[in-house]
Amino acid sequence: MTTRHFSLFVIAALLTLPGMAQQPTTMDKDKMAGMHMGATVSLYTTAIERIMGTKGKSNHGEYKITIPQNDLSVEVDGFKIIPAMGLGTWVAFTPSGSGAMIMGDIVLTETDLKPVQEEVIKQGLTISAIHNHFIRNHPNIIYMHIGGSGPTDVVANKARAVLDKVAASRGGDPSKGSSANGNVENTLNTDQLDQIIGSKGEMTKGVYKYTIGRPDVKLREHGMSVSTFMGFNTWAAFQGVPDHAAVAGDFTMTEDEVSPVIKALVENGIEVVAVHNHMVHEQPRIFFLHYWGTGNAEQLAKALRHALDQTGLKK
Repeated sequence: MTTRHFSLFVIAALLTLPGMAQQPTTMDKDKMAGMHMGATVSLYTTAIERIMGTKGKSNHGEYKITIPQNDLSVEVDGFKIIPAMGLGTWVAFTPSGSGAMIMGDIVLTETDLKPVQEEVIKQGLTISAIHNHFIRNHPNIIYMHIGGSGPTDVVANKARAVLDKVAASRGGDPSKGSSANGNVENTLNTDQLDQIIGSKGEMTKGVYKYTIGRPDVKLREHGMSVSTFMGFNTWAAFQGVPDHAAVAGDFTMTEDEVSPVIKALVENGIEVVAVHNHMVHEQPRIFFLHYWGTGNAEQLAKALRHALDQTGLKK
């Protein structure tokens, strides 16, 4: 063995000793994963949970953290708005070559808006929408969409900083409050609603909610696929009794669907309260519409079905 070969052998042996080889960070793992041509990049959900300080849910390799805004006591037209009715902050992670792409929807009060949007900019994330979900809501609630990408641990820390700023503005963790706890009344005939809507909902604390994807549209943001789990969906949430119900929700629409969907909702007694974007670099162009309706539950469901039929979600 030559002197050069012996030296290389010694160095290799030393690197195998405990403590001598540096362990790869989450960022290193993300980079290494992205280097394998054709390999599927996996999210390091343990790191996300540790950084975000809460557990989320996995779905087909994606991961979402949801934070109910239990500290807010919101009412619209006499109906109590609880997290299941659309009062939840969420941040979702999807694998990308650099680690992860995040998308989020942050629930804010008027007092939160200024400091939180300043924090988003400070963290180098993107604000892609600021809008309302309701009208005549007391107190007034604002929703802010954010996005970003990079090594998983880096973007998770950025998202955590934004959520920490919300907590600082509110004077505590929103999920620890009690204002939005408890159930709302729901004696609706959900089988009848399912038949009309053409989908199956889920009951959560008296709110019966439908989440409907758009498999007919292959949506991409910055070249990355955007799934139903990442917020590309139409949803409807019902509460109340058969003759006095409330429905709130969100339509996702291509540009040619915007006008006919609005017309179908308004002509059938449902208020359109917001039309906006959630993303800024998406292909194809997608618009989102929030609505609110009260009245007979069967008629509300039929109105929604008529609006759904103006989109690629025809029966």
